[in-house]
Amino acid sequence: MDKKYLVVDKETLPDIFEKVLIAKELLKKGKVKGVTEAVKTVGISRSTFYKYKDHVFTLSESSKGRKVTISMLLSHKLGVLSHILNIIAEKRGNILTINQDIPINNIANVTITFDISNLTIGFDDILEEIEKSDGVVKLELIAME
Repeated sequence: MDKKYLVVDKETLPDIFEKVLIAKELLKKGKVKGVTEAVKTVGISRSTFYKYKDHVFTLSESSKGRKVTISMLLSHKLGVLSHILNIIAEKRGNILTINQDIPINNIANVTITFDISNLTIGFDDILEEIEKSDGVVKLELIAME
């Protein structure tokens, strides 16, 4: 049976999954001595942690050596696209393709595919930075390979 992966907004899931992720992060950063301390800190059982630890990942964890495609609606203002491209480049993302439609009502649809294998920050962090940029009306993750 082939495995299938989903990208799901954490708001739609029980908080147990986020607690597993927090426990994994505590262990990874050495902020706790072991699994027992990590699960006590986040308020879950060891069995719950072990049940889900190999099956729940942040977007950053699951995106090493990958390509992503994002779609954005951008305000038709000078420098908006350039700023987004600079964010990606500064974080060591490698732009592969850019497609931009003609602006209609001062909004342009832009699709960017880029390699995220060498990012200096987490993929979810770069998405957040792009989304908060002036002139970004909407941002969506279209695909991840």
